Amino acid sequence: MRSREDGVAEPTRTPEYAEAARALDRFLRADPARWPGLAPRVVDAVGDRRLHEIVAATREHVGDFTGVSDGPDGLVIEGTAGRALAFAQADADGNLTHLRIAPGPYRPARLRVPPGVRAAVGWALWCALLAVRIAACWSAPSVTGWCESVLIVGAAYLVLEGLLTPARLPRWIRRTLEAGALVALASAWRLPQLPVGQPDLKLAVSLALVVGGAAYLMWARRHRWGAPLSAPLHFPLRDGTWLIAQGGGRGLNHHVAQPEQRGALDIVATGARGAGLRGGSTPDAYRIHGAKLYAPCDGHVVSAADGYADQIPGTIRYEPPYGNHVFIDTGSEVVKLAHLRPGSVTVSTGDRVHTGQPLGEVGNSGNTTEPHLHIHAERDGLGLDLRFTGITGTLHRGRTLRT
Repeated sequence: MRSREDGVAEPTRTPEYAEAARALDRFLRADPARWPGLAPRVVDAVGDRRLHEIVAATREHVGDFTGVSDGPDGLVIEGTAGRALAFAQADADGNLTHLRIAPGPYRPARLRVPPGVRAAVGWALWCALLAVRIAACWSAPSVTGWCESVLIVGAAYLVLEGLLTPARLPRWIRRTLEAGALVALASAWRLPQLPVGQPDLKLAVSLALVVGGAAYLMWARRHRWGAPLSAPLHFPLRDGTWLIAQGGGRGLNHHVAQPEQRGALDIVATGARGAGLRGGSTPDAYRIHGAKLYAPCDGHVVSAADGYADQIPGTIRYEPPYGNHVFIDTGSEVVKLAHLRPGSVTVSTGDRVHTGQPLGEVGNSGNTTEPHLHIHAERDGLGLDLRFTGITGTLHRGRTLRT
């Protein structure tokens, strides 16, 4: 992970997490009467009773504690009957300052594939299947068969544009994919030479895929929850080209499953070379990493954090899901900006902020697999429909915004 001084990702974080593991091990083995001395900030934040409940629930599925180790997914609480995942931080005196224990047993993944390999294999398979269907347009035995093949290619491009956000890719790859559609359509020159053929079930299914897919995509992109903001926000990023990687209705936005985040957006930066600037597995290989973040509204900071390290892209160590963040209470709703760069947050809990005030920089802390900005607004535990001044139209996955 990256150091606190220069923000450059380092491959390991052994010293920091080894000390946290020792502090957590010491805490779990200690008599509960000693907890206020071993973890005063944790006891104050969580409460003595709730802390006892959390530790007791952990003991139920791990058995007697035998130790704490540092694994690829986070700190691992070892027991006689199982393991649990945890996050902890310790101060210079070895006392716990932060503690979070995942519910349920921990079962590590049996196979770990580097994220770059997964992405490359996924896109290669997609392109290969698309090429097969484009080739079928040129070998169709009849007009009916050609229509079926073209409709399937059309459905594939609906998926590509609606779900796979090709704007994340370098421009030469995007143009190559777009050229495939032209190649498929160019096969229409064969139609006068082909027999008409008989319509069949395959043609009906292909047509249904295109019509249904287009209708669903239009609905999901235009979806609104009917819970508006009290006033439009100012877009928190400046001077760039920004891509909405998650946003819209069900199927286009993975936040929908969480009521308070149902209207959330995940935003990345893009350009001629896609969302990344260069190869590598460090956060600064992504275009948005380090982008300046500005307050989207006036309000009071009700929560701010700055002490969580960036994740290594493609992996998620267990830690507080928002990571470094700034939450602003406008008086009518709470606007949350998350996954910020460690050491960059410029405000503290209790501060009054004004629209346009610098807040920090985009990073990769918290529950995130790549650098991006997470933003949502909530009121009474429900996510609101976001709006930004000067930006019209729907905010959905795949839309590009230029500021």
